[in-house]
Order: sequence, then structure tokens, then C-alpha cells
Amino acid sequence: MHGLAIGQFSTVEFKKIIYWLLFIIPFYWACDRDELPLPEKGDEEVIIGWQAAANASSRALITQFWNRDGSYFNTDNNGNFFFQYWPNAHALDVMIDAYERTGDTAYRYYMDQWFQGVKKKNGNNWNNEFYDDMEWIALAQLRSYKATGDVKYKNAVLEIWEYIKKGWNENAGGGIAWRRSQSWSKNACSNGPAAILAARLYKEFGEEENRQWAVKIYEWLKSTLVNPINGAVWDNVDSRTGFIKKDWIFTYNQGTFIGAAVELHQLFHEQSYLDDAILAANYTISSLVENSILKNEGGDDGGLFKGIFVRYFTLLVQQKRLDVSMQRRFLQFIELNAETLWTQGTTLPTVLFSPNWRQKPGNTTGLTEQLSGCMLIESVAHLDKNGFLKN
Repeated sequence: MHGLAIGQFSTVEFKKIIYWLLFIIPFYWACDRDELPLPEKGDEEVIIGWQAAANASSRALITQFWNRDGSYFNTDNNGNFFFQYWPNAHALDVMIDAYERTGDTAYRYYMDQWFQGVKKKNGNNWNNEFYDDMEWIALAQLRSYKATGDVKYKNAVLEIWEYIKKGWNENAGGGIAWRRSQSWSKNACSNGPAAILAARLYKEFGEEENRQWAVKIYEWLKSTLVNPINGAVWDNVDSRTGFIKKDWIFTYNQGTFIGAAVELHQLFHEQSYLDDAILAANYTISSLVENSILKNEGGDDGGLFKGIFVRYFTLLVQQKRLDVSMQRRFLQFIELNAETLWTQGTTLPTVLFSPNWRQKPGNTTGLTEQLSGCMLIESVAHLDKNGFLKN
């Protein structure tokens, strides 16, 4: 049977084909329960098929949260179609995780549809009031470019990066502002991701200015919003008063500082950056937990915090210069969290997650908490696939 070239279809017919593919794929995934992994009891430990668990969780993100008409991810799986800009960045990240891990081209359809839908919902551009939101969108699209080679993602990233650099000012000695209308508020959430982005742009495109940006942003963040004794990352500084909000310590700020330190360690091969990441990681897994499980930070924005920490903690775990015993301890921590989530905090067979990884959400959950669960399961599946869990 001979294949048909796209040119043999009219534009309208081709769009119909794509539409029906996007309809059929989630239906097929939703019906594919054969590989849904249920935990088994070994002699001393719970045995979970992490590849199958990741397949199930990332497919559930699409089958239950994807807005087929708008080509973006809904706020929840129960009829709230409100569009949220920054959570959609992390939804793209999960699709990239799944695509890179499996090679399943179905995820490419959604990545491309996402590009059109999210840009349209954001007013047909990528600009945003919040610098951290743009940083997340740019980071996800840079990963899309690396995964696919599609130049549209590269162009979008470079466009967004120009917006982000304008957020730097000398209030509080430097740093990128949280939002355009508040140049005086300097936050960890707008500087950690920016340092990661600048470092990755340098790695990908080799412009020295980007490396300088990465160092400048990181040094400001470390000197201003990081406790040098224990690695706690403070939330923000008000440059009008110099007041630092030290009682707001969240897993996602810990995660992005760890991510920035790892990126700079990879650029310069200096142990000091790795030490910074280790200090922040040790603080997180000892202080921001409830009985060794990352704590519940609520829904809405807070629902995403743990997943962001896990993403960059997973990068740290894979660093070659990490002490073997420390790597083993970090791996045990992330695997324990994933096992707890899958055995205690996942509603099956729908594969839904809540902000509390020890408690099932029932039939309804929000996009942000679902994404954190997906990121944890995808991270462990990645570590499993690459041999890190065999130690």
C-alpha cells in the first residue's frame, strides 16, 4: 500500500486529519490499561515498573487535561478550561520528558499544537507581565528545540530572552525583577530560572554574553537570597527597604537554585558550584519534608513547586563528580517519594495526583499538582532507564 503525500490533501482535509489524530490518540491511550503498573511485593521492597508508570501518568496528562479546541492544558480535569500561562510551560516539559524517553511521535503532535495554542491564548505573542513566567516558557521551548530541531522553538526562545534581559536593574544591587510593573521586587523565582536559561543558551548557541549573564544572575542570587550556612533560598528582597522575606522558603526556589548551580558547574567544572547545589539539596530533603516525603505546598501555584524541585534535583543526582554515597542517598530519597506517590497518592486507573503525595485526590485534581506528580514519575523513569536505580 503506497503512502499518500501531504500535497495530495487540501489544507482543510489535512487539518481534519490532524484533528482526528489528536482525538483518537488520547482515546487510545485512555483505553490502553494493559500496561498500567500495579505495585508488587518483593521480599523486602515494593517493585514498580517505572517505564509503564511514566507512560500512564504522562498519557493521563493529555487524556484528562488537554483542551482540544484551544490546544493548551486546562486548569483542572473537571471542566475548568481557564488558561494559565506558566503551568502550560511545565506541561510542555512533561511532554518532552515522555517524548525523549519513549520516542513516541504522538507527543510531537501535542508539542506542535501547544506552540500554536499557548501563543494564541497569550495574545498571539510570548510577552508577559511576569519575568519568571516567560523564563519557564523559554526553558521548555529550548528543550523542545533540542529534542526536535524545529527552528520555531529556537526563534521563540531568543525572542523571549530579549524580554527577560530587560528585567535586570540595579535595585538591590542587581537581579531580575519579578514583574515589569514592580522593578523593586527581586525574587528567587525570577532569577534561578533565568540563570539556568542563560547557561543553556550559551551551551546551545555559544554566545559569550549569555555565559556572562548566567554568572551575573547566579552571583546576585547567591549573595542576596541564599543562606550561606544551610542552603535555604529566601523568596524575595524589597529593594525599597532592603527587607528579605526569609520565612518564605519553597521547594521550587530550592530547585531552581540547584539547577543554576549545576548548569554553572557543567560550564566551569568548579567544585564550588556543585557544593552550592548539594547544600541546597540537603536543606530541602531534611527541612521541607514530612517524614521524608516532600511536603504538601497546596494547589494552584504551590501545586507545581515539588515537581520543579524534583526536575533539577534529578539533574544534580546525575553529576559525575557527586560523591557516591551522597548520590545513593539522593536516589533513595527520590525513589521513596515516587514509591509513596504511586502506592499511596495516585488514583487509579485514571492516574491522578494530589498535592499530598500520601493521599489520593479522588476523581478531580488540578493541573499544577498533576504536573508535579508527572514530573516525579518521569524523573524516576529516566533514572531507571539510565541505570541509576540499580545501585
